[in-house]
Amino acid sequence: MGYDTNNIFAKILRNEVECTKVLENELILAFMDVMPQAPGHALVIPKFATENIFDLPEEFMHSLLSATKDIAKAIKEVYDPTGVMILQLNGPEAGQSVFHLHFHIIQRSEGLNYKFHSKEIAPKEELETEAKKIIKVLKN
Repeated sequence: MGYDTNNIFAKILRNEVECTKVLENELILAFMDVMPQAPGHALVIPKFATENIFDLPEEFMHSLLSATKDIAKAIKEVYDPTGVMILQLNGPEAGQSVFHLHFHIIQRSEGLNYKFHSKEIAPKEELETEAKKIIKVLKN
């Protein structure tokens, strides 16, 4: 299976589909998951057409992991969870459903009901509100 240039994240990178951005530089884009498992659920993707981590050029790795760490720290500060889950899946057997490399960053707290993927798309206003909280911390 080759990289599908019509996957949703490829379309986001080409500005064909809107997203609620959290962080962006020349190598990565981070944005709110439209089907969040918890408030603040963010995704970080490389600006490189790869399905999985195995095919990612090394020059993207530092920026991808650094952004993931920074956003995880911001989510921890904003939501004060008991934990932060960073999830990266490779292949359908691992649960990957969008075949563009991505990291999920999800706050974990007792009482939140977690599923592998949410079933409902969150309202854009809700995503923007949560993104602003994270962005504020990232700018400090």
